[in-house]
Amino acid sequence: MIQQKLAVVTIGRNEGDRLVNCLLSLKRELGENAPIIYIDSGSTDDSVRKAKELGVIVINLDVSIPFTAARARNKGLELIINNYPDTKYIQFLDGDCELYPHWLEIAVKTLEDKEKLAIVCGRRREKYPEKSVYNQLINLEWNTPISEAKACGGDAMMRLEALKQVNGYDSNLICGEEPEMCIRLREKGWKIERLDIDMTLHDAAMFKFSQWWKRSIRGGWAVAEGYFMHGKPPENYMKKEYFSGYLWGFIIPFLSIILIGITKGLSLFLLLGYLVLMFKIYRYRLKFGDNKEEAKLYAFWCVLSKLPQFIGQCQYLFKRLTKQQATIIEYKA
Repeated sequence: MIQQKLAVVTIGRNEGDRLVNCLLSLKRELGENAPIIYIDSGSTDDSVRKAKELGVIVINLDVSIPFTAARARNKGLELIINNYPDTKYIQFLDGDCELYPHWLEIAVKTLEDKEKLAIVCGRRREKYPEKSVYNQLINLEWNTPISEAKACGGDAMMRLEALKQVNGYDSNLICGEEPEMCIRLREKGWKIERLDIDMTLHDAAMFKFSQWWKRSIRGGWAVAEGYFMHGKPPENYMKKEYFSGYLWGFIIPFLSIILIGITKGLSLFLLLGYLVLMFKIYRYRLKFGDNKEEAKLYAFWCVLSKLPQFIGQCQYLFKRLTKQQATIIEYKA
């Protein structure tokens, strides 16, 4: 039985009913036959109470130490290593996600069939893409390439042996912790695979422009931190994205405005570059499988995100130079 080899770690902060739906989906698949561990990062709602009522193992993180998703996942990992020695695989799941039926069986079988596979993940879908343009954007974002991958997201099944070799996640990272760990796994010869199967339903609950803006800033932070950690050859991680953020988020708009007088307004033609970039992204998304409306939507918002991405990169650089403690960037209401 897969339950004898499996444990689940889900993490959250103020997820409320979303967490309840998450835990119920796990209970339906596992019953009482595998440990389900919920790590709470200082929730001020009734998340902890609701999780306890559902009978899962609940751990509250020390509030005196800055919260990160990586720290929460590592806490779950530590608990499993110390208390469930027979565990071979861990399903990590964000507290705003629900598990699709049969995912666990397929994921375990895939890991058992491929001994060098450290991580397997499937398709994460938005639960309510029709409720806002931002939810729809995120749903498109989750549609990643199939087959061998360089990284995974927050929802994935992982081989415990592989996680031990790299000491899990980097607890200091406030975002982008999954691809960073995947780099270290690949350096040790492990592989990551994205399966063509539904894995989880995600409830982004993103209805405001301000939420999208904060999430994009967080993305910029992840780009900058990832570049400084692994941007050198041979990985060149986030190198293209890092310089793209500065080019489109600052250099082009700055030059187009500052040179207006010298060029008698001709510098404003630099702004046409955004249309070119948008068209390139549009064509890429069409090849990727989006329909025309989806490709237009994705291209427009991707280009618009260059400004908050630039801001996020600058925030990371400022904190790095001033040696200040990073804190999580929350976007949910």
